[in-house]
Amino acid sequence: MYKKLALAAVLAVGSTAAFADRDVGCGIGSQVWAGQSGKVAKILAGTTNGLFANQLFGITFGTLGCSGTGTVTAQAVTFTNENAEALARDMAVGEGESLNVLAELLNIKSEDKARFFAVSKENFSEIYSADNQDAFQVLASLQTVMSQDEVLKAYV
Repeated sequence: MYKKLALAAVLAVGSTAAFADRDVGCGIGSQVWAGQSGKVAKILAGTTNGLFANQLFGITFGTLGCSGTGTVTAQAVTFTNENAEALARDMAVGEGESLNVLAELLNIKSEDKARFFAVSKENFSEIYSADNQDAFQVLASLQTVMSQDEVLKAYV
């Protein structure tokens, strides 16, 4: 009996998922509770977003309702992960093949590459801080740095 009630509740909630407010941020909770209004829907969406801690992923890849013009792609994440040492060396000196490839993957125009290289070098310690242990975190820090630059913020 309780299983049937639980199933009915899940189906009822699922059928209303097409209606929710967008003011709780982006993430899976915002997608599940999309189109619904009211405090209960907002609390459920916010709680779901928090439980799954997926907003960094959504922001990085522009998914889960995290809109924006972010240019980080799966290719950039894979490249950063597979070329971590070479990329770190290139960023530290502000030039190199790995840094140039990353610029291409981030769709940096050729006229802005020198600026990208210089900003990467100037902010190397922030981009590769001790807190940044994987490609997602490195690229998120890089985008934060880029968003603070007048020229490079157009690529974030």
